[in-house]
Amino acid sequence: MLTLYGFGRVNSKVVGLTRDLRVLWTLEELGVPYRVHGVDHPAGETRTEEYRRLNPFAQVPVLEDDGFVLTETGAILLYLAEKTGSLMPADLPGRAQVMRWCFAALTTLEPPLFQIVMIDLLGAADPTGAQRRPELVKWAELHLTALEDWLRERPHLTGEAFTVADILMTTVLREVRNAGVLDGFPRVSAYRERCEARPAWRRTLEAYEQRLGAPAGSAR
Repeated sequence: MLTLYGFGRVNSKVVGLTRDLRVLWTLEELGVPYRVHGVDHPAGETRTEEYRRLNPFAQVPVLEDDGFVLTETGAILLYLAEKTGSLMPADLPGRAQVMRWCFAALTTLEPPLFQIVMIDLLGAADPTGAQRRPELVKWAELHLTALEDWLRERPHLTGEAFTVADILMTTVLREVRNAGVLDGFPRVSAYRERCEARPAWRRTLEAYEQRLGAPAGSAR
């Protein structure tokens, strides 16, 4: 059985933002059996020597598949898609397009969006955040404008089919769901809502909130 080292306890400020959600959603979409090993982040479990043997960067999540250990959410999602033959086209050009959009989500869209959400989370604890935020928003809007145009005639990133690229992109976009950054991008917002309406995502959030002991709806 697949084992996912996901968060068992986190700071309440990041509930719903943690990157294990990407893998949990994928596992729910695939319908494969798996178990979650809850990692207690505030207690320092990721900093133990045992955990660093799983992930040298001491990050969550980690996937273990019969002794094979894999880290980094993009790599994990692509591995699961290849392993199961789902959420990924069968042809090489189709798979390449999915990988393209996985990389776009993680390396083009996420850098400015993640910095914006961190500024908002830290507030006064980040003394330069207020000065840096407007330029980060401009950077994000540049890429969101391109994504808005791309989604003009496509329900998902690579066309009709929902793939692991959509899971990565949606979880990146939702990082700023309360930041007002997506307000001027109706197609991007509708795309995010369409993906988050999937039953597997709703199951993912419910189980995640229960595992963390978070109030129902707090991760949405």
